Amino acid sequence: MIESLFHSWERRLASVPTDRVVRPFSWGLEWIDGIVQQGDDSAAHAWLSDWVSRVMADTDAFFTAPPTDRYNLGPADARGERMLTFPTAFITPHAANNTVHARLVPPRRADTTRPRAAVLVLPQWNADDGGHVGLCRLLAMNGLTALRLSLPYHDRRMPAELRRADYIVSANIGRTAQVCRQAVLDARRAIGWLAKQGYESIGILGTSLGSCLSMLTTAHEPLVRAAALNHISPYFGDVVWSGLSTSHVRESLEGHVEQDRLRRIWMPISPFPYLERVRGRQVLLVYARYDLTFPVALSRVLVDEFNRRGIEHQLRVLPCGHYSTGVTPFKWIDGLALCRFLNRAL
Repeated sequence: MIESLFHSWERRLASVPTDRVVRPFSWGLEWIDGIVQQGDDSAAHAWLSDWVSRVMADTDAFFTAPPTDRYNLGPADARGERMLTFPTAFITPHAANNTVHARLVPPRRADTTRPRAAVLVLPQWNADDGGHVGLCRLLAMNGLTALRLSLPYHDRRMPAELRRADYIVSANIGRTAQVCRQAVLDARRAIGWLAKQGYESIGILGTSLGSCLSMLTTAHEPLVRAAALNHISPYFGDVVWSGLSTSHVRESLEGHVEQDRLRRIWMPISPFPYLERVRGRQVLLVYARYDLTFPVALSRVLVDEFNRRGIEHQLRVLPCGHYSTGVTPFKWIDGLALCRFLNRAL
């Protein structure tokens, strides 16, 4: 009965946005090597399969960008928070998306008994400019500096043609892969800036889509000491195919690509291949018992794989769903668990 009540609530919460658009399907080959699609779906899939093989042979090259010194830290506002901007390493056709914005939230109190610690925060898909800022301030109350990254095609990075962040998760296969890669490159540049500021202990916190991107970042960025992964799945494609929030994306995918093929094509941006690369870090896995957006069965597959491989981690299961995680009291249960973990780990 409880499950039924939460599922009904989740569907009501998910139905609040009325601006979802079923966009046309595209293999998006032009986003990968500048190749305009030619031939049928079978030929495009074969080309993408070859590309995936090449990427997975050297994911360090895929997720590593040249360093930059073009950082700009703006003035402090009334709260003492500042905006950091820097260029993205992956240039897209949309100028607004090519500058990365991050809000720096300083700690409320300095703790001189431990190393300077900072957390890079990656919010959920379609988060607005204020998304996760409250969580950053909660981290600051715990003595941690928080740097909240705006994901590609979100808030200040969204071109005028969009109302939602459709270009980071959509039925455009190549664009989705490359823009998620862009987010990881942006995250690594943000972490590089934190290291230059003298932060000795750096963690990362991601929610939903941000959780997936945080896992990819942790796997490829040796400076990350601890990762709090909030809402989890082993496969990017399976969440898009099965999740409540992406049913409009699946509608466009169907008839062009099957679920198992989609899983393989989006393997470079899925957490599963990188589990061994987080061994030795401190990891918190969080999922919600009544989640329809990151289906619980997928979350449990990832947890089971951590256990099967003997990769050390902590686990928290929330007594709610995906959308209801953002509602009182569940947002406090979640936020306090995330902050407590990072405070201890860093």
